[in-house]
Amino acid sequence: MLPNMSIRGNLGCAILLVLATLACSAQKPDSNTWKVIGPGGGGTTIGPTISPHDSSLVVEHCDMTGGYVTRDNGESWRMFNLRGGINVLAFDPSDPEAIYAGNAGLWRSGDGGRSWKMLFPSPVRNTVEHQIGDHSDYALTSSDPAYPGGDVSAIAIAPPTGGNGQEHFYLSFEQRGQPTVIVSSLDGGANWKRLASLPERVLLLIPQGSGLIAVSGSAAYRIGADGKITELDAIPTGIRAASAARSGDSVGGDAVWIYATSHDGRAYLSPDSGQHWRPVTPALQQSSGRFEAIAASDRHPEVAYAGFRGLQIGEGKENLYNGIAKTMDGGQNWKIVFKESIHPAANLSGTWIEQRAQQESSDIWFDTPYSLGVAPANPDVAYATDLFRTYRTLDGGATWQEMNSRQAGSGWTSRGLDVTTNYGIQFDPFDSRHIYMDNTDMGLFQSTDGGQSWLSSTEGIPSNWRNTTYWLAFDPVQHGLIWGAFSGAHDLPRPKMWRNRSPQTFTGGVAVSSDGGNHWQPSNAGIPSDSITHILLDPASPVGSRTLYACAFGRGVYKSTDNGHSWTQKNNGIEGKEPFAWRITASRDGSLYLVVARRSERQDSSAAGAGALYRSRDMAEHWQRMDMPAGVTGPTGLEIDTRNPQRLYLTAWGQEGESADRNGGVYASDDGGKTWRALFTESQHVYDLTIDPLHPDTIYICGFDAAAYRSTDRGAHWTRIQGYDFKWGHRIILDPNNPGQIYITTYGGGVWHGPATGAANPPEADQSRVPIAH
Repeated sequence: MLPNMSIRGNLGCAILLVLATLACSAQKPDSNTWKVIGPGGGGTTIGPTISPHDSSLVVEHCDMTGGYVTRDNGESWRMFNLRGGINVLAFDPSDPEAIYAGNAGLWRSGDGGRSWKMLFPSPVRNTVEHQIGDHSDYALTSSDPAYPGGDVSAIAIAPPTGGNGQEHFYLSFEQRGQPTVIVSSLDGGANWKRLASLPERVLLLIPQGSGLIAVSGSAAYRIGADGKITELDAIPTGIRAASAARSGDSVGGDAVWIYATSHDGRAYLSPDSGQHWRPVTPALQQSSGRFEAIAASDRHPEVAYAGFRGLQIGEGKENLYNGIAKTMDGGQNWKIVFKESIHPAANLSGTWIEQRAQQESSDIWFDTPYSLGVAPANPDVAYATDLFRTYRTLDGGATWQEMNSRQAGSGWTSRGLDVTTNYGIQFDPFDSRHIYMDNTDMGLFQSTDGGQSWLSSTEGIPSNWRNTTYWLAFDPVQHGLIWGAFSGAHDLPRPKMWRNRSPQTFTGGVAVSSDGGNHWQPSNAGIPSDSITHILLDPASPVGSRTLYACAFGRGVYKSTDNGHSWTQKNNGIEGKEPFAWRITASRDGSLYLVVARRSERQDSSAAGAGALYRSRDMAEHWQRMDMPAGVTGPTGLEIDTRNPQRLYLTAWGQEGESADRNGGVYASDDGGKTWRALFTESQHVYDLTIDPLHPDTIYICGFDAAAYRSTDRGAHWTRIQGYDFKWGHRIILDPNNPGQIYITTYGGGVWHGPATGAANPPEADQSRVPIAH
């Protein structure tokens, strides 16, 4: 290694050598396969919904944007994406392969969840998609006269009952600060009308006769075919969750049982379609605890499952439980079928999630179910979801199995339920099959078998730093020596994280491992406890006295010249009291570039809270603010052409607008940042750009607009990478073990692995007929 080589030059040569060597020996991958990899889990799943035709067919969604479907009792799952987050799912009562999903519109799948089309509002009625704000929130506008805007909160479907032989649909749409609007279609979704409105959010719609029952606010309501609303009985403290079942097979019959939990944690049952409620709070509750999620078996109304929180069963904190109770007689008697305290349930077959949880806290960690689902035709089949898990029973609650992950060798691999946020996939410089995954909420994981199995790798990291690993830096000479950027604050650089507090209250730091990440030790002297979001090593610095740079979010840049043992702040020239230092990039000419994240997506370009770009020509001793492209306030990343240090690529987040964001995308400079030109503005929320080191004219981008793109001519033309359609993407990393394959890290959708040029005939939602507002 030549001592006068720059950071960028050394890294580029090392990457080129690894890629060229592996290109000769790697097996050719399946060019049409996308797979989400990792240990599985990592986030909140919601709303398990089980087919009335086949209890092994289940769908659910999550608190990020993905939907998930299994056809084998949860043994394996496949993600599907519908442009934005999903709020509710429903099965067709007549067609076993038809599934419906609601977000800003109603989507239909006719093939068991593989492909989807928008049903309402009609895509041909001037329907336009909007992606607005820091999270690129998904919304629709349409000239369809029945479309009220907002988001679907409930779906009900009645099968054909004569007449035109077509199904009846009912949807509720909610918008913040406005009444909930219920729309209906009596001809299979071809035409719609506004039926009624209710002042509060609708939790449940139940077809009944020629009308329906709605559960909203504190009460049940009967809504006639003419839209007339009759308020029925109410629960004093309001309804938190509700589920319905029928005492007969007829969907149009009158005997509907409605189970509910109240905001004060009690359970209720109405056996007469909401006309009367009676308390059925389990006697187990005694003096403590509350009931939250609840679900009944549609064709077995006497069977229901309810999730409880903080139930005292015995003396002492170790006997304070979260879990699930079950009734088999309409709420007269309840039995606990699942309970957890500081230990996972004794009748649960768990995964790494339970192992990790017990390392985190001596207090209750295991959550009560956020939601429950019971098979309509088989009350022994039930699913529960919570903060990190989906778990299910096939024997009425006697035993439960966690369905996010399965054991693979000494580690874990995903079943397809991935809700993880990832910042990087990184490779051991001495063994490219030794892979590291930088995650939010579940921290660092590593794989020693090319990604086939994964193990948690946070031993020694302080518990209040362990939530997120943002980046790693590897010593290119000393085997196993790694520095890591750790944080107790997740989701940076999203402004939601500091709107109510200063980033200087965050915890985190730099830690070092000498054994490849198996054990860590804090190495933070000189850096106040703070979120470290990036770390960069100068490979030309002396072995044993490496120079490293760290981004402290809210404090600026820190530098170490002694292998990370001690650090000194290097903010000379950086403006602001709380600089949101995000990432540092090194050029082969010795320059360092610093991206400073902005404070708000609502700031204009002249505001003090706008993001910034800085350059240092003296190893971070001094920084000079650079001009960004006109109007750009949200820089997210900067990359440099390996052949020409004057060729810069800047990615940016747009400013929030009324119908579309502006000034985001990809920009290029050929004069070291003196002037810029737009390369790509079709996406206003570009998170990062990647240059192929073997073919520098080939570049990749990804962001929060449900797409990733590839260019083979330095950004003059772009092609969407087919098959990747997760809403919130982060960055693309080339796979050194499989030429032609890439990894895509995401904000809440796990790590995707697949063909760099895109897949042929991928199972995606039909996007071609709904234009995106610009």
